[in-house]
Amino acid sequence: MIELRDVSKVYQIGDERVRALDHANLHVYPHEFVSIIGPSGSGKSTLMNIVGCLDTADAGTYLLDGMPIEAYSENELAQVRNKKIGFVFQSFNLISKLSAAENVELPLIYQGVRASERRQRVKEALARVGLEKRANHQPTELSGGQQQRVAIARALVTRPSLILADEPTGNLDSRTSREILDIFRELHEQGNTIVLITHDNDIARQAKRIVHILDGRLTEVTL
Repeated sequence: MIELRDVSKVYQIGDERVRALDHANLHVYPHEFVSIIGPSGSGKSTLMNIVGCLDTADAGTYLLDGMPIEAYSENELAQVRNKKIGFVFQSFNLISKLSAAENVELPLIYQGVRASERRQRVKEALARVGLEKRANHQPTELSGGQQQRVAIARALVTRPSLILADEPTGNLDSRTSREILDIFRELHEQGNTIVLITHDNDIARQAKRIVHILDGRLTEVTL
């Protein structure tokens, strides 16, 4: 599903050139659960942005489902992000004025899905994360763990083939973190492909494969 070949990314910060990715190689097969672990500044966020088609590499090749990303137009990349990839972020990124159900519904509105189907899919997505009874609550009326569940439901509602989770437990306490990780394990068992980015060894070990990133280089970890 995902194949990175000698991917590099360099940022110019003032007079300094920062190599965020340095000839990075990565493969992720369909239905895998892979964690990417590394310290702050190691290149994790850059890697996620490239894998998630939010940014492009300066060098190397990125194949998504066998298709080089460079072959896509901007409109096609937007469609890939909306339909193939579900994003879960550390900060939840929910819209405070919208209810849980309305936040989950947004990607379907962008896809042009008809209203009746949107309602059914939102209901199903919230049920998968155990929040069907909180559908009409706004984010401020939900705990941090509940907000992250809404964010996961929003990622699932488009039925993506890939879920990218960037430090999804970073703002949560240990008990709530375990509950969120349980959801990811269940999603993996149901056939979802998951790439989880973290700096925490305990969280990384929840995945079936671990890849370490340091100074923009990737190394497979033997479990």
